Amino acid sequence: MDLDPLVLAALGATAFCAGFIDSVVGGGGLLQIPALFSALPRELPATLFGTNKIASIVGTANAAWRYTRHVKMPWRTTLPAASAALVCSYLGAMAVTYLPRELLRPLILLLLIGAAIYTFRRKEFGATHQPRHSGQREILLALLLGGSIGFYDGFFGPGTGSFLIFLFVRVFGFDFLHASAAAKVVNVATNLAATAYFVPHGYYLLLVGSLMAVANVGGSFVGTRLALKNGSAFVRTIFLFVVSALIVKFAWDTVRHGLAA
Repeated sequence: MDLDPLVLAALGATAFCAGFIDSVVGGGGLLQIPALFSALPRELPATLFGTNKIASIVGTANAAWRYTRHVKMPWRTTLPAASAALVCSYLGAMAVTYLPRELLRPLILLLLIGAAIYTFRRKEFGATHQPRHSGQREILLALLLGGSIGFYDGFFGPGTGSFLIFLFVRVFGFDFLHASAAAKVVNVATNLAATAYFVPHGYYLLLVGSLMAVANVGGSFVGTRLALKNGSAFVRTIFLFVVSALIVKFAWDTVRHGLAA
């Protein structure tokens, strides 16, 4: 496949920005997926989704690694959540062929609006790290969180990182920085499950995926460095920005599909 160097450069720049956003609060797919569909309209959707995951998993893994080096990780919560997310993300991908995904749009829009209003109104939300669960309750809640969000990511996907961060703060009492760090580990698991499906079936473009992966890592390096340097207040600001963008996108998609019906 011959690709215009300008197209590759544009995809690389988009992947860099996506890696930056993903490393802080998630939501990089808002940039990467539309860019891939616009640049490569003749490719199968599954191929573009697989290529996106190759880029995303490398950048997310880099962000997770950098967070674990500088943040005291809440592993008792993070590892059960990641394990459940790994399994349920694959199940979610399998369920795509049986359930209509479009039914989720209005529900996800309402959940995003609720998360944004809650965060805007509570200025202290996620400002301090005060874990509120321990023992079996902590593990059970982590499994439920990881399983439900993992299934959602495999089945639908947009906003996964933002939902993870919000729930880690709301349910477990993390601050935004620790929530972002934990979310990255869980995101690696969900991306790994999706990649395990797409790659063996040949749904990926190696050249494009490799280029975007390198650019995505560059963006994640900058994003994690800024998040670690500026702390929870910075992550909270980016979180609200990305959630607002997701609300606009889901509102537009819901209206557009309603008019087309």
